[in-house]
Amino acid sequence: MPDFLRKLLRKLNESLTKKLSSKRFQARFPIKVTIYPEIVTGKLKSARRPSLSISGETVDLSKTGVGFVVSAIRLKEHYLVGENRTLYSEIDLPNGKVRMELLGVRYEQIEIHDSESKYLIGARIISIDPMSKEIYEEFLRLRGRIKPKKQNFSLEAKS
Repeated sequence: MPDFLRKLLRKLNESLTKKLSSKRFQARFPIKVTIYPEIVTGKLKSARRPSLSISGETVDLSKTGVGFVVSAIRLKEHYLVGENRTLYSEIDLPNGKVRMELLGVRYEQIEIHDSESKYLIGARIISIDPMSKEIYEEFLRLRGRIKPKKQNFSLEAKS
């Protein structure tokens, strides 16, 4: 009897975990991450410094978060993960650019080659503007089966 109860509780726990976590799917798209670090000197907070950016590639996307790979975990002395640092990101999806604010929650150093290391960062979406949200949710709903938007320009020569 206890064995049956244990199996039942395990199955219940697994099904609840699946329902509570967002489905992720693998997706490789260019991402640009920008931070705006503040300079703090004693009790004074100065205006924001110019932005610092890094480019990378997404690994997985979900409704609540983004996984991406970059070549460094720091921009100058500012870590991308921790210190409640907001990451302003821009992802180039086939159906348009998506701008969102992320919060890095974890990272892991991964080796690509013997001489090259990269960092896998897991980030939670904390804010997304309405237009970007529409593009992002359409992309997730169709699971990447979206054709790139057509550009409105012609290749005709003008004389």
